[in-house]
Amino acid sequence: MVNYYADKIDSLRDLFQADEVCLESRSLVVNGETYPILDDVIILLEPDHYPQSVKIRLAHKTLQQDSAHEAEDFSLDIQFTFGEEWQRFPEIHQEYDKVFNEYFDLVDMASVENKRICDLGCGTGRWSYLLTQKSKPREFVMVDFSEAIFVARKNLNSVDNVLFFMADIQCLPFRPDFADLIFSLGVLHHLPSNALDVVRNLKTFAPRLLIYLYYSLDNRPFHFRLILSIVTLIRTIVCKVHSRVFRDIFSWAIAAFVYAPVIWIGRLLDPIGLSRYIPLYAEQHYKSFRWWRLLAYDRFFTRIEQRVSRKEIMTLEDTFRKVKISPHSSYWHFLCER
Repeated sequence: MVNYYADKIDSLRDLFQADEVCLESRSLVVNGETYPILDDVIILLEPDHYPQSVKIRLAHKTLQQDSAHEAEDFSLDIQFTFGEEWQRFPEIHQEYDKVFNEYFDLVDMASVENKRICDLGCGTGRWSYLLTQKSKPREFVMVDFSEAIFVARKNLNSVDNVLFFMADIQCLPFRPDFADLIFSLGVLHHLPSNALDVVRNLKTFAPRLLIYLYYSLDNRPFHFRLILSIVTLIRTIVCKVHSRVFRDIFSWAIAAFVYAPVIWIGRLLDPIGLSRYIPLYAEQHYKSFRWWRLLAYDRFFTRIEQRVSRKEIMTLEDTFRKVKISPHSSYWHFLCER
């Protein structure tokens, strides 16, 4: 069997800025450092941070980490949650196309032609897959720290110019300016480090960054923030439950008994111009029940959830030449340029 990376050695050498890159049957050796390869995914994580399935496949055993160290450097529970989520919801549905257009409204598709694009925290790879339908980047670098990267590999099976890495966003071993554009959508606010500081640190790796961070509802009425405080309290409790059965039932219940009624009320009020006062309606009224289940899973089962305001995002001007925030949903997504 021909190794997937057999014709990508030059790209790997450039990416790592390495003198020695040697491809073996089940691993990649970079300047003497050996990284396992599973299902065409190059594993860059420290062994202590391997997801359980990777530990089993590599017959790797590690001691339980000190919880304080884990909270500071790496969140195993967040890794578990997103690995489970994207294996549970792996498909790329048609409704993703509209959301893609919302996220990428700040990016001229012609500007990514023949460029290397990095999808940081790629999940199922849905945004990169859709980008291949709208432009012709030279190469994609897919990065995720959970088993979701294996889902991305399957979803991008028909695309050959892709490199897949299981890696920690905060410990990338790549050279400066390895990418022409990095996008990270709905990811950095789940890290144990300050999300805006992570954005600042990513400046090293690309001249342009497209980022989406949860917003602090700073453009919404007060009752939106009140409801959020209640949701946050519930989230801090249910995120501790790792049972797959519980998470499936809970996400279904939230979609059926919260999202669906709220959207129905919004539709009733829309003709008289009052739907803007209904939480969730503007962003979710055109989406499917399955999407609402996915959103419930995403919002309730992650321990870490940072939220930022427009004003806080604009403080990034201390690092970037230009910071442009989209006035459109999803709030807030923005483009940083060096």
